[in-house]
Amino acid sequence: MSFRIIKAVLPSPYVIPAAIVFIIGGGLSCFAGYRLFKAVLAINGFILGALVASSLMPPHGNPFLLAAAAVGGGLVGAVVMLLGYFLGVALVGAGLGVLLVHVCAKPFGGDPHWAFVVGGALVGALVALAITRYMIIAGTAFGGAWMLLYGAFAIADDRTISLGKVWAIYPLSPAPGHSWVVFAWFALGVVGMFVQLASSKKKK
Repeated sequence: MSFRIIKAVLPSPYVIPAAIVFIIGGGLSCFAGYRLFKAVLAINGFILGALVASSLMPPHGNPFLLAAAAVGGGLVGAVVMLLGYFLGVALVGAGLGVLLVHVCAKPFGGDPHWAFVVGGALVGALVALAITRYMIIAGTAFGGAWMLLYGAFAIADDRTISLGKVWAIYPLSPAPGHSWVVFAWFALGVVGMFVQLASSKKKK
């Protein structure tokens, strides 16, 4: 499922707290995702649950109800991800598989056919379960890198990406004229992977 369909419209008073959560969660995920995988799963589950729950609420409704829905959905998402440890591993792989399908389809324009998306998700999930350690590192590094950038731009009030924009949730669709964000995300993800690989070897 493409994150572009998740519409998280946050009232302005909640943007900075949400951005701080993204920066902290993204930093932990990017640079210590393997060592703190359960904590990262809970954080990512909370964020995903909050995004989905808030997307179901009217965009200009009561801000307190919107915040309550986001927190409630976040708690449900965190519990689901924690209870499904191996499901979480499979989901990380599925997400990377879908991302790879979109990367390959990008030069041809438009979105890939749903069958390729489903196939990429299935292959990614199976590969992730086969090589769990490396998939966790790759998934948490790149996922955390985007979360970190997402929160940083929101706090800086930079319009390159911002909380509340549908395309901002999806790293391969930056704001028009800001394709450099994709390269910054990729570079930060690669750094996060190397940091995690080095730290996990030392721990071993």
